[in-house]
Amino acid sequence: MQQSVFDRGLRRISSLFLVFSVMFSSISITAFAQDTNKDKQKRKQSTESLKSVYKRWVDEDVRWIITDEERKTFMSLKTDDEREQFIEQFWLRRDPDPDTDVNEYREDYYQRIAYANEKYTSGIPGWKTDRGRMYIMFGKPDQVESHPSGGSYDRPTWEGGGNTSTYPFEIWWYRYIEGVGSDIEIEFVDPTGSGEYRIARNPNEKDALLYTPNAGLTLAEQLGLANKADRIANGMFGPNGGGGGGGGGQMFGMRAKDQPFERLATLAALQRPPKVKFNDLAALASESELPKASFDVLSAGLNINMLRVTETAVLTSFTVQLENQDLVYKEVGGLPQAAINVYAKITNVAGRRAGQFEDVVTSSYTPEALDLGMQQRSAYQKNVVLPPGNYKVDLVVRDVNSGKTGVIKQGFVVPKYEEGRLSTSTLILASKIEPLNGRLPSGQFVLGSLKVIPNATGEFKQDQSLGIYMQVYNITIDQATLRPSVDIEYVISQKDKELMRIKEDGKNGLSSITSQQITLARLISLKTFKPGFYDVQVIIKDNVANQMVSTDKDSFQVK
Repeated sequence: MQQSVFDRGLRRISSLFLVFSVMFSSISITAFAQDTNKDKQKRKQSTESLKSVYKRWVDEDVRWIITDEERKTFMSLKTDDEREQFIEQFWLRRDPDPDTDVNEYREDYYQRIAYANEKYTSGIPGWKTDRGRMYIMFGKPDQVESHPSGGSYDRPTWEGGGNTSTYPFEIWWYRYIEGVGSDIEIEFVDPTGSGEYRIARNPNEKDALLYTPNAGLTLAEQLGLANKADRIANGMFGPNGGGGGGGGGQMFGMRAKDQPFERLATLAALQRPPKVKFNDLAALASESELPKASFDVLSAGLNINMLRVTETAVLTSFTVQLENQDLVYKEVGGLPQAAINVYAKITNVAGRRAGQFEDVVTSSYTPEALDLGMQQRSAYQKNVVLPPGNYKVDLVVRDVNSGKTGVIKQGFVVPKYEEGRLSTSTLILASKIEPLNGRLPSGQFVLGSLKVIPNATGEFKQDQSLGIYMQVYNITIDQATLRPSVDIEYVISQKDKELMRIKEDGKNGLSSITSQQITLARLISLKTFKPGFYDVQVIIKDNVANQMVSTDKDSFQVK
């Protein structure tokens, strides 16, 4: 009996403990769930806050200058890290001098926003107004004609002449806007007197007497040669081509830029973000690999050669080669034409920019010669003088017509040429070497009296000749003969087996000797060469100074 009472007491205590435990667990789980929900809510709020920052950046900060392609790419990004990288690169593409710590464009851009908000705010923020937008996009105009109170106005002849009364208006004039044109006028009108000026599509919009009968007439209307009702009805497009200014019966003629379609084209161009030349190519050449739209690959060859100018200055020649069959030709002025954008950035080992170049290269043929031209190659060359050191070039080429793009990143060493030491330029394997024959030494590929077009890919056909060009420096002069005594040999091998050795005798008409420099230029026929890979090397011995130098083996392919 006592045992059963004990058991019942024990079971009662156990039950109470169990209930208490369950209650405690429930409270703990509920509290934990509440904490978890709070954390989630905080993270959600934090994420939404970050998203609003990026949304404000794209919708407000850079609304007027971001391109459609950039906006599309930015909106497709998934992580904040990608967005931060994009923003960093966005400003870098617009930086006029990336080597400085300050991005001058960004600094100036935000100063423009501050000025627009201070100067043009009128019920809406200044950056949202038409004047604010133009100022932010294109900067301060070269001239401003301001009529803040409107009032009496004598129309210029191109607007039809005559006197009228106007609403407040301004005319901004830009000497040149990249991507828009030269001699650009933008007229702003405030018809409500609220201070919010809007871009006018035609000069009639500032005319406060436009709808007042027999008031504010043009000279043609005063003389009965035109009807004001026609000017109102036709808006910009008056009869006889009399556009926005004088309306119908224009007596004095209009300026070309005031023609209706010219004016519309200018207004349309002003709506586009400011042009950033080769901005996408610069981005691709950048070290930072950012999220970007995919593109078709354009194959290109790059060849870098060095020729001495002084001990501390070396002419570095960049040759870009493209197969014409990879390009898209479109008719321009009756001729099929291909256009290539070329951008290159040269940096030293410290990562600082040592040089940069960008060009648009075109290739065109007559319709009859296009098929033959498509089987050929196009080449572009740019020379940059650099001091000795280690460098890297980031090169981007893009076919304008197809959008195909090629990116090449290549390191190179600019040698130091010591005074008095026998040395050579790089060995240039050329697809063409020909004398200028009295022509002026100008343009690309000109070296002294020769035109030398390097073969950037090292690929030759059997019906071609292998061109070899090189300069030799610091040749010693024999005091007895007042001439150098040099042995020069061209050695061609395959798999380390010598196939051909040619001694330079100076009788081929291309090589030359000037002072202490020898220019070697020779064409070797490839008709007897079987398809395959070969090496070529040049060996130079200065018999007077008893010095010898040989170039590294350079490979080429016969197809």
